Amino acid sequence: MFASAAVRRVATAGRAAGSSSSAAVSSSRSAMMSSAAVKGRADLLAGVGAYGGLTDQDRIFTNLYGEQDWRLSDAQKRGDYHMTKDIMWMGPDWIVQEIKDSGLRGRGGAGFPSGLKWSFMPKESDGRPSFLVVNADESEPGTCKDREIMRKDPHKLIEGCLIAGYAMRARAAYIYIRGEYFNEAVVLDEAIHEAYAAGLIGRNACGSGYDFDVYLHRGAGAYICGEETALIESLEGRQGKPRLKPPFPAGVGLFGCPSTVTNVETVAVAPTILRRGASWFAGFGNPNNRGTKLFAISGHVKNPIVVEESMSIPLRELIEKHCGGMRNGWDTLRACIPGGSSVPVLNKTQCDEALMEFDDLRSKGSGLGTAAVTMFDNSVDMIGAIRRLSHFYKHESCGQCTPCREGTSWLEDILIRMEKGDADKREIPMLEEISRQIEGHTICALGDAAAWPVQGLLRHFRKDIEDRIDDPKSFDPEKVFQYAWSGDPFDNKEWVEKNGDDLTYKAAA
Repeated sequence: MFASAAVRRVATAGRAAGSSSSAAVSSSRSAMMSSAAVKGRADLLAGVGAYGGLTDQDRIFTNLYGEQDWRLSDAQKRGDYHMTKDIMWMGPDWIVQEIKDSGLRGRGGAGFPSGLKWSFMPKESDGRPSFLVVNADESEPGTCKDREIMRKDPHKLIEGCLIAGYAMRARAAYIYIRGEYFNEAVVLDEAIHEAYAAGLIGRNACGSGYDFDVYLHRGAGAYICGEETALIESLEGRQGKPRLKPPFPAGVGLFGCPSTVTNVETVAVAPTILRRGASWFAGFGNPNNRGTKLFAISGHVKNPIVVEESMSIPLRELIEKHCGGMRNGWDTLRACIPGGSSVPVLNKTQCDEALMEFDDLRSKGSGLGTAAVTMFDNSVDMIGAIRRLSHFYKHESCGQCTPCREGTSWLEDILIRMEKGDADKREIPMLEEISRQIEGHTICALGDAAAWPVQGLLRHFRKDIEDRIDDPKSFDPEKVFQYAWSGDPFDNKEWVEKNGDDLTYKAAA
């Protein structure tokens, strides 16, 4: 009775805060600074909480910029592990229903409803244990949101593992972290040890009477291991090659046991949703696109950043509020990849109207994916940019499926010649046909990921290819080469002069 009443009080308070904060979001947006008055990166990271339309009280990741320590003592001050036992005592079915009611969709790319996915796990054991597998193999080009959680707010992930695992009736959680994330793995491993020492996980986790273990496993750097069944194969000690489905992991997963593979961010937001109430989280974003989201913004913006914002925020508002706009103004925008390298590119007209949500971006022929936003200005050769992505997918193909193994090489070979203008116009529809023969004809989605960027290029920049073939001598590769530093002045020039030992300027010279 105590647990039920206590959690209901927390949820009621969260709903009240949610209703007022949702109303405040629209008014705070209009009150926020215009693009001409956007603060510099140093101001945005100064800990003032002025991060845009999402107010401080509604931010889930309150240590995203490392303004406080990541360790347990500071994490608990930020509200982590608050009433975790009481939430667990509400029962697995209540937790799953709250996640369903919140409208949370997977944050790893596919956008599958999280509560529904969790409900697929068996409620009665047939003698096999169940497992939660957390996909921290963040290898999508442009995506860097999960690493910020793991190195700045790791206890949110650990608490999320406990609650999500309990909701699935899992015995343990396995966090599969990308091999290149060395520092993140060190921080996360230490945070797991802290949680064990404090009795928050392990035997009688948080005093709930439930035993739950958390294990950290380091991958070896293969992009294909971001696919759930390839990840399971790698965890079991085999080559990371996707499995045929069915059987699905919820029936036969890790070690042949029922398993759910889910993203870091999806798990990490669950405790806050349960503490504040499903209606609070559902108060952000449009229908079917609820909640807050981490956006990893890079490319030709003034201040690249990972920022938490409301779903359904307009792309232009997101860029101008948090990044200071495009480096040479919005009118120089040429294209945008809104959800990681595997989603099709948008042209400027679409970017002017795009909302950062699953449904609107799908209606524009792209997708939200991981919400890794890459902005391109008019200095970019889009043929060369997509050619580089084709090389990535060719390199990362596991080679198990013929369309992907052979087709990715063909895509790159043709784009190499098109970039130079050394191609025939009849190869343009051939390139489209190859991408269609790859898409949907492979065991996993890597084939789709390789095909979609090419399809986006042909959809929006076909004339660029035709012009290049007509006049190859007009192409100056030196002019469009993308250097690591554009030569633009730094917003934090004083800091660079004080701490940089002139290394940046020497390298540029």
